[in-house]
Amino acid sequence: MDLKLPITITDELSDSIIKSSGMLDLASGEIRSVEYENYDASTQGLPAEDQDYEFTSGTLSNGKREVEFGIQVDLVTGLYSVTPNELLELKGRAAKLFTLAPGETTRPEASGKPPLASKAAAQAKRKPR
Repeated sequence: MDLKLPITITDELSDSIIKSSGMLDLASGEIRSVEYENYDASTQGLPAEDQDYEFTSGTLSNGKREVEFGIQVDLVTGLYSVTPNELLELKGRAAKLFTLAPGETTRPEASGKPPLASKAAAQAKRKPR
């Protein structure tokens, strides 16, 4: 599978947030083409090298819906990536994100529809004609 998706990357430090964008390879979990917003990694180093660094997360978006996930930063190579376990979970969540119609949700109660169990109970209460 050769599927690369644009993501937003957030490096969180104690007192600030550094935003960037990149391309997530869903086959390998590698994140390439990282471009920082208002931050120069060539002179300031990786945000993960800062003593105030806390963690890095990513966001995959489709319209107004988003999926957030954890990102690992390799300080030796400077590469961003997603762990195999996180990638497996992300693939399932991303599939739902991109297959839902606008405004649709994976939670029936959020759309005003009764949950499946309630539907079955309601049908069982109906009297046969």
